[in-house]
Amino acid sequence: MPAENELFSAVDALLEQVPSEVLPPPAERRRLREAAGLSQTQIATALGTRREAVGNWEAGRTEPRPPQRAAYARLLEGLAARFPAAPADPRQSAEPRASSTGPAPDAAVRTTRENTAPASASAPAAAPRPTVAAEPASMSRRPAARAGAAKPAPASAAPAAVDPRFAHGPLGVLDGDGSLYCAGGLVLECPAGTVPELVEWTLAEARLGAPRPHRSGKDSDPLIVVTEAAAVRLGLPERLEDRRSMRLPEDHKVVKQIARAKWQLTKRGFGPWARIYRPAQGDQRRCVQLAVLPWDALDSRAWGSAGELPPAELARVLTAYAARVLTPRGSTAVAGLELMTALRPPTRAVRDETSGTWVSGPVPGSLTRPVDPAPPEAPDEHPVVTALFPRTHQRTPDQVLDEEAYDWIRDPELLTDAECVKPYAVGVDVNTAFLAAANRLPVGLSGPEHVRAPRFDKTVPGAWLVDLSGIEIDPRLPSPFTPQGGRPTGPAWYATPTVAYAQELIDQFGLPVELRPIEAFVRREAGPYLDPWYKHLAEAYKQTMADLGVTADLAPADFLKAMAGHKATDPGMAAVLSAIKSTVKGGIGKLRERPQGATYRPGERWPALERPTWRPDIRAAVISAARVNMHRKLVKTALATSSAPVPAGSLVFGEDALLPVALLSDCAVYPAAGPSPLDVLPYGRDGKPAPGTFRLGVSPGMVKHEGTQPMYWAVELLEQQHNPARHIKGDDAEDDGE
Repeated sequence: MPAENELFSAVDALLEQVPSEVLPPPAERRRLREAAGLSQTQIATALGTRREAVGNWEAGRTEPRPPQRAAYARLLEGLAARFPAAPADPRQSAEPRASSTGPAPDAAVRTTRENTAPASASAPAAAPRPTVAAEPASMSRRPAARAGAAKPAPASAAPAAVDPRFAHGPLGVLDGDGSLYCAGGLVLECPAGTVPELVEWTLAEARLGAPRPHRSGKDSDPLIVVTEAAAVRLGLPERLEDRRSMRLPEDHKVVKQIARAKWQLTKRGFGPWARIYRPAQGDQRRCVQLAVLPWDALDSRAWGSAGELPPAELARVLTAYAARVLTPRGSTAVAGLELMTALRPPTRAVRDETSGTWVSGPVPGSLTRPVDPAPPEAPDEHPVVTALFPRTHQRTPDQVLDEEAYDWIRDPELLTDAECVKPYAVGVDVNTAFLAAANRLPVGLSGPEHVRAPRFDKTVPGAWLVDLSGIEIDPRLPSPFTPQGGRPTGPAWYATPTVAYAQELIDQFGLPVELRPIEAFVRREAGPYLDPWYKHLAEAYKQTMADLGVTADLAPADFLKAMAGHKATDPGMAAVLSAIKSTVKGGIGKLRERPQGATYRPGERWPALERPTWRPDIRAAVISAARVNMHRKLVKTALATSSAPVPAGSLVFGEDALLPVALLSDCAVYPAAGPSPLDVLPYGRDGKPAPGTFRLGVSPGMVKHEGTQPMYWAVELLEQQHNPARHIKGDDAEDDGE
């Protein structure tokens, strides 16, 4: 029997053979999308356009143009065949009928999600638990009604209840009394008293999970979040004794129960994020994931205090994250990496022209197989490095690619009198800088190819050994070529975005330098692999910020006012925002995951190397792009504020140019006459930001206010060789980038 993925691909192939330029009315376009449980962002990503364009098509404001029009028509044809419109009932009166006071029909209740609002102050504190007559007792359902119950999730956060397999959302939060809190305020009664019973019940009756974001991908397995009280009910310890491996011992009674019930655990064992499964039968997965809250499944560094929320509110928060990002399946770093694969799966079903059967084939534009890095790209522990150098060898810049984020402070001796007398030091921070850097960034899709004396090509991803020490930068600015901001001293390895920026500076300012790479490791097959990931997370970020009252249409002063208290607007959505930002940063970091465990020895391979997404070169390219994006804005800001022109053949600014005193990742600290970014950032006479400079706003790549401190405070830290950007918030919270 062919697998479900193969059948879907076969149907898609048939749909492609019967394209149509005729589009249904705008209202029908929206109905079809919602019936399929698709978001505007998903459709926009598939068609290579913007979410706003899809919204305009559904509103009838605009019509799609080629080549998107034909593809959009094929999509709507396929959806119309799957979700036909309900025929009009001629017997139905035009007048609305009175509401029935009797129980709802079983079929209707079972396929419709309750989205009950919290009880008002005049309502009783608790409601009886109604049981749907025709449903099993284990599936009785009720709205959340406990004291302090959370506000309903935003409409955009709750998944559409169109697929009966996932009618109750992507996940549930299990409390000690057997209540399972799901999306939209729905509460199910779970009778399970052991972990195997919980898994069986979840797969048989809970109807949890989420559809695949890509037709060649996999549906998300149901997630059960276990509170402390529920952990006790299931026989789990309140805390893990093994703090090194963070898993239950093999002889624990719960692990034995799982084995006796013929279920299996992954190699990670039973830890904070446990995956319990039986081998798939065909394309049918049988897997449930557990997140154990008392074992710190929700890391406070990513989720804040979300793990301490009441179950109903936690269900709202996690459902919003699942709808906007994906169902959590580990740390936010794991989620960031898994999202890349979910949006660009490595393989798909393709027809074998010889046999006529469907076989597995690569997805164009995806990372399809593991590849070893070039020696400069690999971390010290990697076998390709240990084969070249002794264990104690410290690699020099001409032996290792060192693309990291900024951590730079200006020499206090280079502060001008005019800067020192300014009363304030103001920090501005780039929104999700690494995410913005991933936008339209070409990265390598294949393994590295070694080339001697290559000609530099900014369209070719890779690592280049080149001498950039001849490029002289104003000493009050950091060099764009090193994380510490110091001028290079000789040949060093750089990612393509860094070398491309060097060429940009040479051309723009007429610098007397010629780029001559000595050697390179290039990747001939390239593409914007991270584009769907960028669009997906950028939309999630902006949508969550809008829930917190920060929207793209705010004027700069209103934006700063909204940002000042946005986290207090809705602490639950603030936790989602924190998790989204951590997903971005952690996902990029996971591209170069280092070996873990006390038994590891340098030179051995570790499990992460066997996945296609272990790609330190892509991580280096993203960080390189983020760093040069920051430097480009620093230069544009200096040019916009300097009264003296830059001398030909140099990159030195006038004494009155606005220049930073410190940088840390995506945060820049400037001397200022006032406490607001509006007292720092240059604006033109038309009231708009100077072209190419920092721009206040909510979108990725724009900036927000990071913090303000007295200028003398910043000078004292500089003199002590500390970075003011690390502490500019003033609440002992370090800024280490998003």
